[in-house]
Amino acid sequence: MYVPKNYKRLKRGPQVILPKDIGFIMAYTGVGKNSFCVDAGTGSGWLAVSLARICRRVVSYDIRQDFLKIAEKNKAMENLDNLELKNQDFTKSVKERDADLVTLDMPNAEKALRNAYRVLKPEGYVVGYLPHMEQVKKFVKKLSSMGFYNTMVYEIIARDILVREEGMRPSTKGVWHTAYLVFAEKKQKQ
Repeated sequence: MYVPKNYKRLKRGPQVILPKDIGFIMAYTGVGKNSFCVDAGTGSGWLAVSLARICRRVVSYDIRQDFLKIAEKNKAMENLDNLELKNQDFTKSVKERDADLVTLDMPNAEKALRNAYRVLKPEGYVVGYLPHMEQVKKFVKKLSSMGFYNTMVYEIIARDILVREEGMRPSTKGVWHTAYLVFAEKKQKQ
């Protein structure tokens, strides 16, 4: 899969969330210039950087200092003063409140839902980025027991197409499955 030039310059360490999924997250949740987002599982920081390019403020958590060093380089390269990186376990404690979006790209993401719920404002979105169906099942079960609603699960497939004189067809290379995206909203207070 082709990666746009504004992503090619970003550094990579651990697996990254690709533009096809980042774009869908942004479009589905409607985040924009006035949005506050919290990201758990920074990794190389591609999602955090992408959100910070368009949102008012982004706070991103990761427990691995080596990953945060890569994300810090990407933040500096993009000159993003509105992105704060924290070397902290999101499942343990968080101070942020009234976020429009919380993204969870981490093992056992269902364990982070209690803090995601605390951080989100009413009608804010939580998004789980989950590579395996078994993770999706655990995540969705926990969502419904916690007061989230409008849960939707998607897999974004992008196919490269070869356009040639002798015929047009799907490419035999490319990125098919990356992860399942699980979206849910926090209920408004009654």
